[in-house]
Amino acid sequence: MPPADRPPRGPARAPPGRSPLDGDLAVALGAAAAVLAAAFVKGAIGVGFPILATPLLTLLVDVKVAVAVLVVPNIVMDGLQIRRRGRLADTARRLWVLLGCTTLGTVLGTRILVALSARAVMLVLGGFVLAFVALNLTRVSPRVRPGWEPWLSPLVGLLAGMLGGVTNALGPPLIVYFYALAMDKHEFVRSVALTFLVAKIVQLGALAAYGLLGGPVVAGSLALTAAALGGFAAGLRVQDRVEQATFNRFVLVFLTALGAWLLVRGLR
Repeated sequence: MPPADRPPRGPARAPPGRSPLDGDLAVALGAAAAVLAAAFVKGAIGVGFPILATPLLTLLVDVKVAVAVLVVPNIVMDGLQIRRRGRLADTARRLWVLLGCTTLGTVLGTRILVALSARAVMLVLGGFVLAFVALNLTRVSPRVRPGWEPWLSPLVGLLAGMLGGVTNALGPPLIVYFYALAMDKHEFVRSVALTFLVAKIVQLGALAAYGLLGGPVVAGSLALTAAALGGFAAGLRVQDRVEQATFNRFVLVFLTALGAWLLVRGLR
């Protein structure tokens, strides 16, 4: 058989505009497993779904499809986190400027995503994942001085929104910033969940406006939400049973491998 006629090895990748659940059973099962695993992490430690699920899905589908198909599971899980915590009025009043700038950044980041090639997005995502790992390994513990919050919140919100729009992972800058504000545990979780929810709702509209959220992608996103909820519920059940330091080390090793693989793919 001539080389040009040889069938591709491994599962076929879902092209742009197609759901990862369309056609190829191996791709569909792989996508469901990736979302299940990432949602388990989110349930166990409260964060980490987009930064795990997005690079995993890019191993199976076009990178822009991966970003788009994860929006609905993100929104549903963040909504559930907010429902569990409640009492958002004070948090919303404190963060309204940051939320507004995150909204603007998300729209701009999604526009950049549309303009970039798939290889460029892989390079950005891979570099961002490795930078996130490096930040965790340095154990940086910054603190925001009194009076700086009104000036830093717009900048952090804009940066997080743009990163989220391009890479689907806006969490790291927000997590570092909220930690630096010395929030208590409950306010921290409320702040993260509220910001994520607002950003993902905006991203949903932006993806639709830019033509990245067609019917097949929406159908795939809804189907993957079921897998996400299963993983999320399981993660919540084991939240207090797993040694946090051990779990975090495993996640960081896994992210390092994924980030390096994305960089290699982007450079090919």
